[in-house]
Amino acid sequence: MIDNARKKYIFEEMPVLKSIFRCAIPSICSQIILVIYNLADTFFIGLAAKDPFYTSQGLSNALIGGVSICMPIFMLISAIANLFGVGGASLIARSLGKGDTERAKRASRFAFYGALISFFIYCLLMLALIYPLTNFLSGNDGAVAQYARIYILITVVAFGIPTGLATLFSHLFRAEGLALQASIGIMIGGLLNVALDPLFMFVFFDIKDAALAAALATGVSNVCGLLFFIVYRLKNKQSLLSFKFSKSMCHDGIPSEVLIVGLPACLMTFCENVSYLLLDSIIANVSTEVAVNQAALAGVGAAKKINMFAHSVARGMTQGVLPLIGYNKTAGKRIRMKKIVDYSMLITLGFAIVCLILNTTLAEPLSMIFLNESDAIYYSKEYLIVFAIGAPFSAIAYSIISFFQAVGHGKRSLLLALLRKGIVDIPLMFILVNSINYVIGIGAVWATPIADIVCCLVALILFWAYLKKHAQVDK
Repeated sequence: MIDNARKKYIFEEMPVLKSIFRCAIPSICSQIILVIYNLADTFFIGLAAKDPFYTSQGLSNALIGGVSICMPIFMLISAIANLFGVGGASLIARSLGKGDTERAKRASRFAFYGALISFFIYCLLMLALIYPLTNFLSGNDGAVAQYARIYILITVVAFGIPTGLATLFSHLFRAEGLALQASIGIMIGGLLNVALDPLFMFVFFDIKDAALAAALATGVSNVCGLLFFIVYRLKNKQSLLSFKFSKSMCHDGIPSEVLIVGLPACLMTFCENVSYLLLDSIIANVSTEVAVNQAALAGVGAAKKINMFAHSVARGMTQGVLPLIGYNKTAGKRIRMKKIVDYSMLITLGFAIVCLILNTTLAEPLSMIFLNESDAIYYSKEYLIVFAIGAPFSAIAYSIISFFQAVGHGKRSLLLALLRKGIVDIPLMFILVNSINYVIGIGAVWATPIADIVCCLVALILFWAYLKKHAQVDK
């Protein structure tokens, strides 16, 4: 438990690098665990796909592809959590920087109830749209769509609310300086998922129900993560986070401040996953041969998940330092704020460069860990090399987008979020899909790193402009 004096020391006085590591390492670890459990899902699904039940019927790639195309639908829950979580965390941190604890409490209440209602609506929407959506994503491949429907019904419709609330609480806990506790809750869900996947798939359920078993393992794990947050908050009497319903949470401009700052984070995740949805749909329709499309879908699904590791440190670092930046900006400590941004960006960029090297040089052996058919491995290798190129540029863009969120510049972060995913890459997918033909669908995949490069350049221009404008204040 961290008392208020300790929080003040961490945010204002602790050496900058130590403060960054104190707040960011837990969130980085939690992001890495999330990637590991996503990879574990793919790994164990890949093991199940080797069973004679699937291989004898030619369903191995259909199973892998069906579960893989669900990732964007599942991750849209995080987009909603980011809307209220990042926006709420920024306002809470800035309120604490001013010493306004009452406003911080009301911000946490609005974030909680706004997210809860939004999760409920999203789950109902996915239930209503599940058939046309899975048909669209699978290219009307009945086998792929069937596995996708099973996975979405469990992970999103049945367990979407607890999954989303766990992510929301992790954001709000960090705003109070409880970075370790925030990350423990996420890591509980991730590590438990890794443990439950093989138990559910190979022990508790029949192998033919692998998609159902994997989905249940994910849902149960996220419920356990949420229970940790609830129990910790009930025991922590010093916490300023409040989830008591009150009309005052909608007063004093709180809703607009939360939503304006949280919208870029929401749209960045939303557009990223809509982009992946469209990419899956394009890949699923690039060939007239069903077997080719299934192999390509399995390949792009594995490549996306392997490439997630490159973004894990960027996401964790930006989430961890966001309260630090917002607090110090509001408290008038701009020199300290600038150092936090610089150091965290350099650390994130360095890790992204390492991932770029590993993913391009080891693309084939990495793909072979999760896939067993040669065609799917080939597609995964080629797609992964292209995805990996954008990692360093994406790391810089993440850092600057988070900076503008932390200091309350919602419009700039919104512009950058839409540039990274939506404005540039989606049109490029359709323009490039047939222009580069050495691998089917590779043109559409190239849209991702191109968009990352464009967003990075614009982000740097806006960041330098901000620093120049405030240079006199810092002197």
